[in-house]
Amino acid sequence: MSHRMLAAASAALFLCASTALAGTGSEGYFQIYNNTDDNTVVGFYTNDGSGWSSNWLSQPIRPDESARAEFTADSGSCAQTFRVGWLAESGGEVLDDPIDIDICEASNVYLDDNEIYYD
Repeated sequence: MSHRMLAAASAALFLCASTALAGTGSEGYFQIYNNTDDNTVVGFYTNDGSGWSSNWLSQPIRPDESARAEFTADSGSCAQTFRVGWLAESGGEVLDDPIDIDICEASNVYLDDNEIYYD
């Protein structure tokens, strides 16, 4: 799969402690929080309408950890769809339903056991 960039920007996800400062999409970054009890995030994919990106994560996000999504360009669409991949019991990946997001206004993405939301 070719690399597509969220908001047409090259980006990187850095694993941070769960106490990391919240970002703001309008400043070029936001924080992704795994608030689940037992589930590990192994994939984070975006789609700006041109197809799904490659997995943004270089490492899994375990429960009570977070990752910072950082953008190096300020052009592109704020309207994105994202999808989370969870570690399956078999070691593979189980994809969640896609969620629409405005990355220019999102500061935090919360991945809970039965809900995914952002602010």
